[in-house]
Amino acid sequence: LRPVLHRSSGISHFTRGLAIASNKSTLGFEATSVKKPNRPIYLDLQATTPTDPRVLDAMMPYLTQQYGNPHSRTHAYGWEAEKAVEQARVHVATLIGADPKEIIFTSGATESNNISVKGVARFYKTNKKHLITTQIEHKCVLDSCRVLSEEGFDITYLPVKPSGLIDLNQFAESIRPDTSLVSIMMVNNEIGVKQPTKEIGQICRSKNVFFHTDAAQAFGKIPLDVNDMNIDLMSISGHKIYGPKGVGALYVRRKPRVRVEALQSGGGQERGLRSGTVPTPLVVGLGEACRIAKEEMEYDDKRVKKLSQRLIDGIMGKVQYVVRNGDPNSGCVNLSFAYIEGESLLMALKDIALSSGSACTSASLEPSYVLRALGADDDMAHSSIRFGIGRFTTEEEIDFVVNKVAQHVDKLREMSPLWEMVSTV
Repeated sequence: LRPVLHRSSGISHFTRGLAIASNKSTLGFEATSVKKPNRPIYLDLQATTPTDPRVLDAMMPYLTQQYGNPHSRTHAYGWEAEKAVEQARVHVATLIGADPKEIIFTSGATESNNISVKGVARFYKTNKKHLITTQIEHKCVLDSCRVLSEEGFDITYLPVKPSGLIDLNQFAESIRPDTSLVSIMMVNNEIGVKQPTKEIGQICRSKNVFFHTDAAQAFGKIPLDVNDMNIDLMSISGHKIYGPKGVGALYVRRKPRVRVEALQSGGGQERGLRSGTVPTPLVVGLGEACRIAKEEMEYDDKRVKKLSQRLIDGIMGKVQYVVRNGDPNSGCVNLSFAYIEGESLLMALKDIALSSGSACTSASLEPSYVLRALGADDDMAHSSIRFGIGRFTTEEEIDFVVNKVAQHVDKLREMSPLWEMVSTV
């Protein structure tokens, strides 16, 4: 990093998390050398991903020179911004086999989920007051359903099998004549389980019920086709695919048309479903992230699976009594370590950025409701750690994590009276 110059103040400075040590220079300024502090290895890719440098490069012109409002139709600044937004819309649509006109830009998957669940339910409430979801959906879907139940809607929460998958026969039997919407997550954010989305879509289409899926953890990582899968609404997040935070999208089918009651009033942007000025730089970043994902999806998928298996084999080869939760073939590795507390292990692993579950529920001390829905008891749910692996993860980082986990699990178990009982049997 090049030296940074600032006015003399006699105080050490900290900028962007970088420690800056002052050294005297001439002309009334101080030359400062910047030293990057040690950072933990990042393995929480389900919570968020780092922005790909190529995405940032695509965004920069619209943060500096091309700063027009894409809804300004009377001058070149607005025209160039609108063109960039529409190009991004094409990139998003291409990734899922949709028409660009079916893509609505939002602030992220949480807003897209709210619009889908509440919007469809309220539009069709005169004749249909029943919705179906699962017990392991993202918190924003479950909370949206709770709000609707308070408004008089009837919600069915499908259980899942120990594998994390729903029972398709039970699902089909739960559909009623007054069912307006089914909302089932494509890939779970805590355990990586992929639901049989195409089969769910076929059942919904045969019953004339709209099908919404939260695809935040699947979009850009596995091949998707909304027509082949009979998906009517799909929620998308930018910061899960190496794009910027604060932007996402909602796919809303036009044929057969899905009607949605808007949650936000305003200027009628985005087909009237999401009023407000479209944030051009963020949307351009999302579009570029989609373009890159389409080109590199196959390579990324193979590499992430290889690193995931390396992590699992390494930990299970060094640590006893480890249970794998969820899909063994995803970049989301969820492991339960018997006879220790997951939070204690997280605190011990200061060199690694990990989580015990969804970032949206990480402040809660309750065991994961997703793992409990799979049938895990409280002790095992409390001992779970989620390892997220992504595009920029290296083999060296995986090996470091394996050794650190083994080292600290052994230490924590040595302090556990329960472990002492087990190990002496």
